[in-house]
Amino acid sequence: MARSIVAALAFWLLLVPGASFAVDSAKPPRWSELNPEQKQILSPVANNWDDMSARKRFKLLGVAKHYLKMTPLEQQRVQAQLKDWDRLTFEEREKARQRYQQFKQLPPEKRQELKQKWRQKEEQKPATEPRPVKPVVPPPVLPPAVPVQ
Repeated sequence: MARSIVAALAFWLLLVPGASFAVDSAKPPRWSELNPEQKQILSPVANNWDDMSARKRFKLLGVAKHYLKMTPLEQQRVQAQLKDWDRLTFEEREKARQRYQQFKQLPPEKRQELKQKWRQKEEQKPATEPRPVKPVVPPPVLPPAVPVQ
């Protein structure tokens, strides 16, 4: 469980601007230049890939590189986080970055306390959240056509 929390925090760290090391001056690949494995792993961000900064693309390529070494649960979390992050608006992303920076400024004891609360909350969630079922609605029955005279 602690490993998955570390993986989640590491993933968010990858998405925080200014929290990474200097990015190679090489130009990151466009979506069309990724290999099939990278495309599959990074598919949740496919629509925005070419619009992302070089830094973000390199960071996500790093996530894809380590993805196959992750446990299935960690892989599932990365996919969910990619989807969640991609759905956020610019303002929501900025707010998440600010919260992460605030979290990093907390004393270690307080961070540990928050992590523990998060773990407890995660354990209370069902393993898979139920999806709403769409009711099957049959097509309307039309009366027989009456010939016009």
